[in-house]
Amino acid sequence: MKILYHHRVASRDGQFVHIESIIGALRKRHHQVVLVGPAAAVDAGSGQTSSLVSLLKRLLPKPAYEFLELAYGLLDYIRVAREFMRIVPDVLYERYNLHTLACTLLRRRHAIPFLLEVNAPLVAERCKYGGLGWPSLAAWSEGLIWRSADAILTVTRVLADEIEAKGVAANRIWVVPNAIDLDAYQNLPDIEVAKERIGLAGRRVLGFVGFVRDWHGLDRVIAWLGQRTAPEVVLLIVGDGPAVTQLRCEAVRRGVDNQLFVTGALPHDEIPAYIASFDLALQPAVVPYASPLKMFEYMAMGRPIIAPDTPNIREILTHGHDAWLAKSEEVPDAIDCLLSDEPLRLRLGREARRTIERHGLTWDRNAMRIEEIVGKIMEGRQTDL
Repeated sequence: MKILYHHRVASRDGQFVHIESIIGALRKRHHQVVLVGPAAAVDAGSGQTSSLVSLLKRLLPKPAYEFLELAYGLLDYIRVAREFMRIVPDVLYERYNLHTLACTLLRRRHAIPFLLEVNAPLVAERCKYGGLGWPSLAAWSEGLIWRSADAILTVTRVLADEIEAKGVAANRIWVVPNAIDLDAYQNLPDIEVAKERIGLAGRRVLGFVGFVRDWHGLDRVIAWLGQRTAPEVVLLIVGDGPAVTQLRCEAVRRGVDNQLFVTGALPHDEIPAYIASFDLALQPAVVPYASPLKMFEYMAMGRPIIAPDTPNIREILTHGHDAWLAKSEEVPDAIDCLLSDEPLRLRLGREARRTIERHGLTWDRNAMRIEEIVGKIMEGRQTDL
């Protein structure tokens, strides 16, 4: 197939890892993928938007900023349409963003399959966090885009149910979770060698990967460190984020600042060497519809995981089998339990890796699902003739 892939991601964080991974898997299966997206991205792993976007958000009233988002989406259509006419694709594939109408408008002009990848219900998300000044415009835009797609690909069943509740037919929604490339997680050092390489030899490492926000709940881990006499245990944050400053202050207040290590933003290909040092991999909190990319990285490396006991996580992991699922207030007890039981840690990590293999949670398998979805769309159109 010839696939025109459109996105609005301007940062090289987990979103861009997802984009590069699925495109790589499609190309590996001999599809031609032409990417249309922002010309530049911010530093690897920062998780931040560009300085211009941040400035506009600060200076403009929310309705004005949202009108500019819509205007940009219409201008973006010209660029995508130009590329469409150049390559004449077989499939349109778009990573959903609010007010991104390019593929929606093209689909209305051309009878080719339009696949829309939805990773979050952005209207609901931005309303919740005070990010919308013109919610009626946002709801109109989101509904138009969702209804225009021949197939919507969601990362969890929780998100699929939310989209169906907004009026999208269930037979147009497919659940395609995040995934991993297992080949990238071969021949890594064992845990003691990994610790020595990053200067943590002899320590017990509680590890977290990603862009740290307050709602991740790592303050509970700092509190746990302060309540235990366990100087050999450290919290290693592989990343950065707005919550790091407060976490450092809390660590100083509790007298455990020498047990907190933060790497700062790193290129994605350097992260597995740090995960290899984790005695416990932490995913202490997550939004209810997400499929966290870091969780699949932990699983691929056979790390024992502490994750939230929520429906979206239970779609992938099973408590006591391939992870330890806990409510946020139970995380300290979960750390106590797993640090004191090495056989349990080893079994959970081993089974987490097997879960990926057993359920085909790889980018190659996701590329095959995309082929299957396009085939179903085309089959349905032939039936309608």
